[in-house]
Amino acid sequence: MSSTRLQVGDTAPAFSLPDADGSTVSLSDYAGRKVIVYFYPAASTPGCTKEACDFRDNLAELDGAGIDVVGISPDAPAKLAKFRDAEALTFPLLSDPDKTTLTAWGAFGEKTMYGKKVTGVIRSTFLVNEQGVVEAAQYNVRATGHVAKLRRDLSV
Repeated sequence: MSSTRLQVGDTAPAFSLPDADGSTVSLSDYAGRKVIVYFYPAASTPGCTKEACDFRDNLAELDGAGIDVVGISPDAPAKLAKFRDAEALTFPLLSDPDKTTLTAWGAFGEKTMYGKKVTGVIRSTFLVNEQGVVEAAQYNVRATGHVAKLRRDLSV
């Protein structure tokens, strides 16, 4: 299974997914604001926890720059709620168990893990502008140090 990768200038694929509490969150909810949409493999794993906590710790600066943050994984809402509560995460975590949104954004497909080709979630981050257009598309990002690099790239 291979998915098409998004490029800068593409219209961000729409989504409506349940959050940790089962409420529906849509990309269109962020119209008029910039939003970072990031995809991660699994809640409560070491790398994903580090990445989520980095976003949490930088949320005030991102918000001050008019940028919201949304995380998406294949995890069920109940698992996302535990993750959110354990790590005091204050941005939406969305559930995409059938991987439709992950695939549409190019964040699910073949990747190399420990030297083997596997199919799974490709850790990816996107900046979507106020009009729903992709301003940054980063695939195979590192869990650690990624948010700092993103802030440097965005001058936030």
